[in-house]
Amino acid sequence: MIELTVNGIKRQVDVVPEMPLLWVLRDELGITSAKYGCGVAQCGACTVHIDGRAVRSCQSHIGEVAGKSVVTLEGLHNKEQNPVLQAWIAHQVPQCGYCQTGQIMQAISLLASIPKPTDEQINQVMSGNLCRCGTYPRIRAAIHAAAANKMAEK
Repeated sequence: MIELTVNGIKRQVDVVPEMPLLWVLRDELGITSAKYGCGVAQCGACTVHIDGRAVRSCQSHIGEVAGKSVVTLEGLHNKEQNPVLQAWIAHQVPQCGYCQTGQIMQAISLLASIPKPTDEQINQVMSGNLCRCGTYPRIRAAIHAAAANKMAEK
């Protein structure tokens, strides 16, 4: 049995240590916000937070995650007040929506490390999260809005 904390709840799974975290989340725990996009950590659709860092769950083996804390979109605290989620809605970021949970989790991580990022910093950090619909200008605008909202809260 491998133990980890997912969205604040201690969980145990009986799987091989080499199983990707993405499959544990989706198939074993029924948590579906992280999406399978490419399977090689190049698209970002599977992005979750592990101990506060944005990580691609398709390439994170469950054995490496044992004892750590995993947060998915479902586990975000105060979702209604989250500045990133509010900005995503206000700027109507999603089109098809497939990549959006990974984009959101990456954006939250970005703002945790760089509270007021420049366009260049946003582009650099978010470059590993692909959007087939091309909503990059709205993603960037939403991140700037979330940063401004977070600054106003302080």
